[in-house]
Amino acid sequence: MALEGNGAPIAFKVLAHKDETIMKRLSLLFMSFIFLVPAAGLLAAVDQPSRTAVERLKSPDANIRARAARELGKSSDAASISALQAALADPDVKVRREVVFSLAAIHKPATLQPLAAASRDGDAGVRSIAIQSMVGYYTGQTPEPGFTGFMKKNAQRAKSLFVDDDMQIDPGVSVDPVVLAALQNDLSETRSVRVQRDAARGLGILMARQAVPDLVKAAYSTDVDLARQALNSLVKIKDTSAGPKLIDLLDSHNRDVKQDAAVAVGILRAHEAVPKLESIFQNNMDKAIKEKALKGLAYLGDPSSTGLFAKELWSQNKAFRIASAEGLGRAGDEKYVAELQKAEIAEKDGDARLAMQFGVTALGKDDFLNNLIQNLDTKQRGDAAQAYLVELAHNPQFLPKLYPYLSSNDATVRRRLAVVLVTTGDNTSIAPLQTLSHDSNSDVASAALRALRAIRARAGASR
Repeated sequence: MALEGNGAPIAFKVLAHKDETIMKRLSLLFMSFIFLVPAAGLLAAVDQPSRTAVERLKSPDANIRARAARELGKSSDAASISALQAALADPDVKVRREVVFSLAAIHKPATLQPLAAASRDGDAGVRSIAIQSMVGYYTGQTPEPGFTGFMKKNAQRAKSLFVDDDMQIDPGVSVDPVVLAALQNDLSETRSVRVQRDAARGLGILMARQAVPDLVKAAYSTDVDLARQALNSLVKIKDTSAGPKLIDLLDSHNRDVKQDAAVAVGILRAHEAVPKLESIFQNNMDKAIKEKALKGLAYLGDPSSTGLFAKELWSQNKAFRIASAEGLGRAGDEKYVAELQKAEIAEKDGDARLAMQFGVTALGKDDFLNNLIQNLDTKQRGDAAQAYLVELAHNPQFLPKLYPYLSSNDATVRRRLAVVLVTTGDNTSIAPLQTLSHDSNSDVASAALRALRAIRARAGASR
C-alpha cells in the first residue's frame, strides 16, 4: 500500500470525500493489520520458549545456563528432557543442580533414567537432589530450588523416625528398576554418608524389598543417623527375614539405636529376641529404653510374655500400660479379655484406654469396635485408632465388620476407613468401596479410589 509523507494511505485519501462509511471500514482494517502482525510474531515466540532455553544451555556464561535449565523445568516440556540430560555433564555444579530440579518438575517417566545418572554425580548435593527427585516421582513430593535441606532436616530429626517418618508408596505401585538400582548404589557408596542416608530413606519409601540385605548392613553403620534410617526403612518394608539379623543391635552402645532396634525386632517378628528384650526391660535403668523394650515385646505378642503384660497393665507408667494392653491383644489368649475390660473401666488416660479397647477387640470381642471407629475423628487419637484398625483388618474375618461404617455420617470416619482398606482390603471390599468412590465428599471419594487401585494391584500381583 503506497504511503505519503504523513503516513496515510493514498487510497484512503481518494475515498475519504466519497463515502465516510468506507473510510471507517478501511481505517479499522488498517489498524487491525498494524496490531495483528506483531501479535502473530509474539505468538510464534511463545510457541518456542523451550527452543530458546535449550540454545541458552550452551551459553559460555554458567548463570545463563542455570537460568535456562530452570526455565525448561517451568515449561514442563517433555521435549527438553534430552537437552537437560546432556546438560548433566555441565562443568558447573549449580547448572547441574538446576538441571536435576527441572527434570523433577517435568515429572515424566523419561526423566527417571537421567535422574538415576545424576545420582552418580561428583557433587553430593546433586546426588541428594537426584534421590529426592526419583523418590518424589512416586510420592508426588518433588523437590524445588531452595529445598535442598529437606533430606538434611530428616537426618536431624532422626529421634522421631518411628513416629513421624511413615511415608511410603501404596501397595501395588510399580517402581522402575533403574530407580531402585540407583538408590542401592548410592546406599553402598561411601563418598558421602549424607547420600547414604538419603538412599536408605528412599528405599524404605519405595518399599524396596530387594534392598533388605543392604539396609541390614547399613543398620550396623557407625553413623548413627544412617543406622537409624536403615532401621526405619526395614520397618516400612516389613520383610521379617531381617528381624533376627538385627538382634545384635540390642547390645548397641548408642542409646537411640538400641531403642529403635528394640521396636524394629518386634515389628519384624523376631521372636528370638524375646529373652533379650525381657532382660533389657527388667534390668536396664533407662526409662526410655525400658519403654521401647516393652513396646518391642508388645509387637511380638509372644505367649511367653503374657505374665509380664498382665503385671504391667496396672503400672504407674502410661507407656507400660499401653504396650501391655497391645501385647495381650496380640498374644491371642482370650483368658485376658476380662483383665483388659477391668483395666479399661479403671483407666483415666484416653490413649491407654484406646489401647485396652484394641486389646479386647483383637481377642475377638466387638464391645469396643464402635469406640475405635469413632476415635478416627479425633485429633488426639485419630492416627492411633487408624493404626489399630489397619492391624485388626489384616484378619479377613474382621474386615467385613468395617463395611457398615463406610456409611457413617462422619466424612472423616469414611475417609480414614478407606485409607485402612488401602493396605488391608480384599475382593470383598471392592463393592463397598465402589459405592464410596461416588461419595459427595471429594476427599472420601479420592481415598476410596486409592483403595480400589491398591486392592486391584494386589490381586493382579497375586495372580
